[in-house]
Amino acid sequence: MLYETDGKVGRITLNRPASGNAITLETAAELAACVERANLDRAIHVIALAGNGPGFCAGYDFTEFASLTDRETPGGSPLAAGVIAANHDPREPWDPVVDFQMMWRNVRGFMSLFHSEKPVICKLHGFCVGGGTDLALCADLIVAADDAKIGYPPARVWGSPTSALWAARLGEMRAKRLLFTGDCLSGREAVEWGLAIESPTADLLDERFESLVQRVARLPVNQLVMQKLLINQALYAQGLHATQLLGTLFDGMARHTREGYGFMAKIAENGWREAVRERDAPFGDAGRSTFKG
Repeated sequence: MLYETDGKVGRITLNRPASGNAITLETAAELAACVERANLDRAIHVIALAGNGPGFCAGYDFTEFASLTDRETPGGSPLAAGVIAANHDPREPWDPVVDFQMMWRNVRGFMSLFHSEKPVICKLHGFCVGGGTDLALCADLIVAADDAKIGYPPARVWGSPTSALWAARLGEMRAKRLLFTGDCLSGREAVEWGLAIESPTADLLDERFESLVQRVARLPVNQLVMQKLLINQALYAQGLHATQLLGTLFDGMARHTREGYGFMAKIAENGWREAVRERDAPFGDAGRSTFKG
């Protein structure tokens, strides 16, 4: 995670390009620390969130999770909890609280974007899938390249959105359309559906993103903070906190179903990419955007 200041803008950049900026056990805490730096800096008016490399975020880095063992992390730490959740043996009793504690910690970190007093504008390019959407949807505004791929394919097996913002962003019908299929939207479709505010072509993405960031940065910080707090109250009143608790619990359950263990066995046998290919084969899309209209 990179953090730098640029005039009135605090810039947070996911910086694991070789891994598609996949989420590790440290990502949530690093993100929250960067958000706190921006909020404590009186010169910063707006936070710009982006990712280096070919895409914004490819979701969780389960290759890293699977490579860890309890012996490599201090006992009782969040890291140890994450290792246990990732490497649970289905022959042993499952403790749902272990999964919940790991993922709820991540939700709190991702929601630092939502709880940030200062607005957060997110730039999406390439791909933003799975856990990457749990993070990105916590931002206030999204500008996505028209050819970006955005969605939650783990809905097909082994996952439930933990930050649970799809319905708040899209309404219940469109949220169900995506989560009942695991299909992805392009950046252009994301604007049509109300998920993103703009979808320029890839060559114009940086220009259009910066234009919006700088326009927001013109407002006084006090005005920005008050407007964001006011608008966010609507989601609090709708029960967002309770929905996220349920989503996080369901996410753990999804990994410990018969299908979830089967998916994990395929990962162990053939690797992550092949397991995902098999998961998506019945849909004929290999995770590509398939819904038009």
